[in-house]
Amino acid sequence: MLVLTLALILIASKIAGDVSVRLGQPSVLGKLVIGIVLGPAMLGWIHDTEILHEISQIGVILLMFIAGLETDVDEFKRSGKASTYVGMAGILLPLGAGYLAGLFMNYSSLQALFLGLLLSATSVSISVQALKEMGSLNTKEGVTILGAAVIDDIVVIIALAFLMSMAGGEVSLSMVIGKKVAFFAIAILVGWKIVPWVLKKFAPLRVTESVVSAGLIICFTFAYMAEYAGIAAIIGAYIAGVAISVTDYKHEVFEKVETISYSIFVPVFFTSIGIAVEFSGLGDQIGLIVGLSVLAIVTKLFGGALGAKLAGFQWRSSMGIGSAMVSRGEVALIIAGIGLEANLLSTELFSILVVVVLVTTIVTPPMMKLFFMNKMGQEQKSFD
Repeated sequence: MLVLTLALILIASKIAGDVSVRLGQPSVLGKLVIGIVLGPAMLGWIHDTEILHEISQIGVILLMFIAGLETDVDEFKRSGKASTYVGMAGILLPLGAGYLAGLFMNYSSLQALFLGLLLSATSVSISVQALKEMGSLNTKEGVTILGAAVIDDIVVIIALAFLMSMAGGEVSLSMVIGKKVAFFAIAILVGWKIVPWVLKKFAPLRVTESVVSAGLIICFTFAYMAEYAGIAAIIGAYIAGVAISVTDYKHEVFEKVETISYSIFVPVFFTSIGIAVEFSGLGDQIGLIVGLSVLAIVTKLFGGALGAKLAGFQWRSSMGIGSAMVSRGEVALIIAGIGLEANLLSTELFSILVVVVLVTTIVTPPMMKLFFMNKMGQEQKSFD
């Protein structure tokens, strides 16, 4: 059954992606939409099983690993200030608006704060693919987006730990912060000293694709350690990619991993997002879904854009950066799951927020296309 499911996902995602590109949109949009069509929300041909979920997780990890391999480290260092501004402004505006929305819906202060925190999360895995398709991943804007996503993840998770301690959960804030500081310290040290050594040791092994295997071992190890430290696995994978990007093995690892990833794992990830959606029982909540979706999109868009503008970007670039931060993706879903278990979210609101996360994910690629392609067109016209 699994092999048939994979065959159906691959053929549908490739065709849908091609149609999306022909309509002037990034291919990732078509893959997201076809997932909804194939899943329980419409045709019901494919369901979100545990093994399909695990394959999709490998897909998003490899996607961020590839982004790290393509990162210009010097540009990444220079974008530190801009990334901080974008990350922090992109947290504060959704946090405040979500808190007020929660109070308006008669939630307790703690529940309203949790809602605001959930809306502050971001996941750039979808944005990374859109940037790659537009050739903007390694630009100043692209690197700023990736840096801001790292900052956003750290701050939101630490804030979540603080909130859970207030809610009575057995959470040690000092332990949470300590684990994250330790992870980044160890990851940087290992990436600097040990990763090049591991690749050199694997290179002469008389087995097939030893260097690529070493790269994947490093990727999955970093992803696991990040998740263990309470940070999204995709952040660990991205750091692993950056570590390998400064070695002599960058191009070999990149070419082979990209082939593996886009042949099976990445298409499954994009399509599985839509497959996981179910609209049953939400017909009476359309107004709330629309309201929270608009709030989620507008606050992240203008929060990120304001941060970029303060960092010195032009308005067109600022809006493009803000649009790339809109997708909440798997990070928000993880936080929503935590809130459900801690009784900070009702089952009904959890279902509503899952749809809101999907909406933010679907609108991100066309928004990025609008701002970044117009910017590129203006630059080309100016050059001509």
